[in-house]
Amino acid sequence: MTALVELRLANAERHVRLNPGVYRIPDRSVVHAHFAEVLPHDLLLIAEVEGEVAGCAELVAVRDAPGHQILRPRRAADVHTVVLTPYRGKGVGRALLAAAETLAAAHGFEVLHAGIAAGNDEAVAFYAARGFRPRGTLRSKQLD
Repeated sequence: MTALVELRLANAERHVRLNPGVYRIPDRSVVHAHFAEVLPHDLLLIAEVEGEVAGCAELVAVRDAPGHQILRPRRAADVHTVVLTPYRGKGVGRALLAAAETLAAAHGFEVLHAGIAAGNDEAVAFYAARGFRPRGTLRSKQLD
């Protein structure tokens, strides 16, 4: 569990460097509580290299579109793939994402979403190389 917490915090640090106005480093105890809750479930995959946690992929179910909306209801999940820097470019992320796709299909998900912040070109390229395509544009406005 400690390794997963460190992985999440390392990922947070990386994202804060990308955009500190959007990302934050969560409290360690809150991250620990999250993993304590999800670890008994089977929608979290962990990659180990020589006994060390190198990365993880987490599937988070997305609520179906309600009947009053125009979107077709399709069972979907967000996929979050994280690989520690020393293990990047060595196939760990590819293996995690492939396993996540298999796991998602086994749980009846029809669509995987990878939410990637603007400017995270490395993540865009990673997911694009694995068949993820743009599905629209998410726009946001900061309200003061």
